[in-house]
Amino acid sequence: MISLGRWLVASAWPYINYVPHLGTMIGSILSADVFARFLRMQGEEVLFVSGSDEHGTPIEIEAIRKGVDPREFTNINHAKVKELFDKWNISFDNYTRTENPIHKEFVRKFYMKLYKRGYIFSKEIEMPYCPKCKMFLPDRFIEGTCPYCGYPRARGDQCDKCGRLLEPTLLKDPRCAICGSTPEIRRTRHWFFDLPKLTDEIRKYIESNKNLPENARNMSLSILREGLKPRSLTRDNKWGIPAPFPGAEGKTIYVWMEAVLGYISATIEYFIKKGDPEGWKRFWFDKEVRSVFFIGKDNIPFHTIIFPALLLASGDGYVLPWRVESTEYLMFEGEKFSKSRRIGVWIDEALKMLPSDYWRFALVYMRPETRDSNFTWDSFIEIINSILNDTIGNFIHRTLSLAYRHFGEVPPRYSITSDDEKVLNELKRLHNEITRLFYSFRFKEALFRIVDIARLGNRYLNETAPWDLVKDNKERAATVLNVALSLVKALALLLAPIIPEHANRLWRMLGYNDDVHKHRWNEALEGLPVGQKLRKPKPLFMKVDRSKLGVPMKGQASPKISIEEFAKLDIRIGRVIKANRVPGSKKLLELIIDIGEGVQRRAIAGIGKAYEPRELVGKKVVVLCNIEPKKIMGITSEVMILAACDENQNPVLIVPERDIKEGAKVT
Repeated sequence: MISLGRWLVASAWPYINYVPHLGTMIGSILSADVFARFLRMQGEEVLFVSGSDEHGTPIEIEAIRKGVDPREFTNINHAKVKELFDKWNISFDNYTRTENPIHKEFVRKFYMKLYKRGYIFSKEIEMPYCPKCKMFLPDRFIEGTCPYCGYPRARGDQCDKCGRLLEPTLLKDPRCAICGSTPEIRRTRHWFFDLPKLTDEIRKYIESNKNLPENARNMSLSILREGLKPRSLTRDNKWGIPAPFPGAEGKTIYVWMEAVLGYISATIEYFIKKGDPEGWKRFWFDKEVRSVFFIGKDNIPFHTIIFPALLLASGDGYVLPWRVESTEYLMFEGEKFSKSRRIGVWIDEALKMLPSDYWRFALVYMRPETRDSNFTWDSFIEIINSILNDTIGNFIHRTLSLAYRHFGEVPPRYSITSDDEKVLNELKRLHNEITRLFYSFRFKEALFRIVDIARLGNRYLNETAPWDLVKDNKERAATVLNVALSLVKALALLLAPIIPEHANRLWRMLGYNDDVHKHRWNEALEGLPVGQKLRKPKPLFMKVDRSKLGVPMKGQASPKISIEEFAKLDIRIGRVIKANRVPGSKKLLELIIDIGEGVQRRAIAGIGKAYEPRELVGKKVVVLCNIEPKKIMGITSEVMILAACDENQNPVLIVPERDIKEGAKVT
C-alpha cells in the first residue's frame, strides 16, 4: 500500500488515580500500540504519544485522604503506570505527564491566546457547594440523575451511559459524591470557552471527515443538533495548572480542557529532547499528516468537538484529527468495569497471571470495534488454549520440529505443485486482506485472518504428511516444509504488532539474529533464505490452567476477600412496607423497604414467580444497602434484597430467625 505520509498516533491519556483496567487498555493504549507497530513495519513515519493525566479534584481528594501531597501521589502512580506499560510492551515514542513543565507552559500560553482572540469569557455562575465538605462540587464530585437518559449515577461533567456532556447544575436529585449530602447553590466566577462560536466549523469538520467511525459521527451530530454550549474552563481547586487569565487567581484549568492539549505538548517535548525544537510542527501543521486518536466511546465529544474547536479557535492552522478511533465498551462478565465494586481485571493483576502477550492477543481478539464485547474467563481461556496454542502454536511447532529434525536448516523448494501454489496464493490473498483491515482499523478481523494462515498451514501439513514423505521422498518433504516455513515466517511478521515478544522468539527460532520489528511487513511474502540455520524449537505458547489463574471454576466459590473488604458492605435487616408487580414483567416486583430509622429504599427484585406481593408486606428481609443504583425497566433500584436459589432455581428469601428491629446491621 502506498504510504499516506506522516502519522501521529495518540492514545487517550489514562487518569492515574489508579492503574488502567483491561477495558481502558484495549479501548485506547493497546489498540494504538498495535497500529503504531503495524505502521512502522510498513515503513511509515510514525510518532506515538500519550501520557499520565494527573490533575483534577479526584486526585487532589485522594491524596488528601492518603495524607500525601498530590504531586507525591501522582509521582508514585505515574512511575508505576509507566513501568506497567513497559511490561506490556507498549512502544510509545513519548509517554509523558501533565505535570511536565513543557505541558503546563504550553497550556497557559494556548489559553491566553484564545482569551486574546475573544474565545474566552468569564461570568458569575451558580455552582453546587457541599457545606459539610466545605468545597464546590465540580465534575465527578457531584452525582445525580442524567436529565437526558435518566441514568442515576451520572457525573457532573458527563453521563457514562448516554455519553452526553453535562454541567453540575443540570443533574436531577444531586448529591455530594463524597458524603452523600444534598448540596446548596453558591455563586462563583468562572471562565468559559465560547464553543458555540465554532458551531459551523465543527459541523463542517464532522460532516466532511469520512474517516470518523459511525459511533463518533452519530454522537457528535446528535450533540450538534441540540446546540453547543459554552464549556467551563476553570475549577475551584488547587491541584492543576493555574488559570492564566486576569482575575483568575486561585482557579485552575479544568482537567479535561488541558489534558487534550497534551497530544501537542507531548509532541513538542519529544522533539525538544531530540534537539529539534521546531520538529513538532511537521506533525501538527502539515496537511498531509494523518493524526489518529484511540479512545473509548465515552471520550468522543472531547475529541470530535471540543479538541477540534480549540485548535480552530487558536487560528494557527493546526491539523484537525484525521481519525478518532473510538471503540465500544469491553464489559467484564456482563458488567462494566468498576474499581469500587471490584469488577474486572487491572493491568498489574493481569501480569501476575500470564505474560503480556497472552493478554494482548486475547484483547485484540475480542476488541469491541462495532459493538460492546464481553470479557469472560471462559472466552479468554478458549482464545488462549484453542486459538493461540492449539491453532497457531501447534502449526508453528509441528513445522519447526520437522524441519529442524530432518534438515536443521531451511530446505530448498525442488518442485512446486499446484497444491503448493494454492497455499502460497492463499497466503498472498490473506496478507493483502490483513493489510487492508489494519489500515481500516479492524484489528480484530485482521487477527481472525492471521489465524486463518495457521489453519491453512495445519491443513497443508495434514494433507501432505511430510513426516511420511521424509522416509521415501525427501525432496518432496523439503519442498513441503519450505512452503510451511514460509507460512511460519509470515505469522512471525504479521503477529509482531500484536504479540511482539513471542513474535521475536519465533523470529529467532527461524534463524534470524535481529529484531522482527525492524523488518518490513511485505517480507511476509518472501519466504526464508534456503540454507538458513534453524534453532532448536521450543513450544512457543502454553495452555492456560484456570485453577492456576486464581479465578473461580464453575460451581466454585469466588476468590477470598478480606475482613476489611467485607466490612465495606452495608447489610441490614429491612421490613417490606409496600410491594407491587412491575408492569410488563412476570418476575419483577417493586418493593419499598424500611431499612431503619424510617429511611425507605426501593428494590426491584426478580422474585415475582415465587412470591405474591401481598405476602411480602411486613416481612423482614436482608438488604444490601450500599450497592450502586441501577435502572431496571425504567425504575431505579436503590438496594438489593438477598435470596438463595433452591434445587429448581426458584428464589428463596433470606430472613432473620427471630424478629429483629429494622436497620440492624448484618455482620
